[in-house]
Amino acid sequence: MKKTILALAAIVALSPFAAQAGDQDFTLVNKTGYQIDEVYVATPNSNSWGHDIMGDGVLANGAKKTVRFKSSTTACKWQLAVKFEDGSDVEWEDAFDLCTVETVTLKYNKGTGVTSAVAE
Repeated sequence: MKKTILALAAIVALSPFAAQAGDQDFTLVNKTGYQIDEVYVATPNSNSWGHDIMGDGVLANGAKKTVRFKSSTTACKWQLAVKFEDGSDVEWEDAFDLCTVETVTLKYNKGTGVTSAVAE
């Protein structure tokens, strides 16, 4: 897979209870057609992506993973980066408001070469 252009579509369901501290947990769904080997999340003001949250695992096409944050985490805005099995990677510079998002679905359009993320 070639390095891709980024696209972001957000469908955010707002509720009065959405922005509670420690409520940044979300499910990452891989519908790209490719295996994802590494996943990183970082706050927009971070100088580093930190550690691969997949650890020793991978996220196969069609699979999903629940990403859990420490209960003491208060930041709602998070950026996302993934690295695919072939070494290509994608970074979303626009931050996701994980206090209002339950699922982030990644998709790849072979025709346009665009990898997108839909937050719901």
